[in-house]
Amino acid sequence: IEAFWIDTWLRSQYKGIVSKYIIHDALAREVDEETFYHTRESGGTVISTSYNLLIQLIENDFHPDEWNIYIFQFSDGDNWSGDDTSKCISLLKDPIFKYVNLFCYGQVESQYGSGQFLKDIKDKLSDEDKLVTSKIESKDKIYDSIKDFFKKGK
Repeated sequence: IEAFWIDTWLRSQYKGIVSKYIIHDALAREVDEETFYHTRESGGTVISTSYNLLIQLIENDFHPDEWNIYIFQFSDGDNWSGDDTSKCISLLKDPIFKYVNLFCYGQVESQYGSGQFLKDIKDKLSDEDKLVTSKIESKDKIYDSIKDFFKKGK
């Protein structure tokens, strides 16, 4: 729901926006907007697959010298393994943070998700200026989360 409202607001405020949508469980894939908002993935999450696809999209189609790049990731905080989380941290540090203006990570409270990924990125990347995190505990907290993402004004 939050991704929809962010997308809607950005499109109302700015011309020339290009949105790309990535979904993943064990593997990531780029999808159209309709598929993104109507697909529910389940289990086997390997987050690094989405980061690798993101890097590929940026390097092939959105060179940082020509584009302002803002990433919004939403997750329940589960990742397949600590080893994959280490890969994610490494990919975020280089090259993702070098490519983007801002990387926003929203962790949606879920009875199924552990919430561990938010803890890990806060622990490993707390000094990163291009990272904004938000914990979304309920639908009532979506507006607060959106404010968290946009308050840096980058």
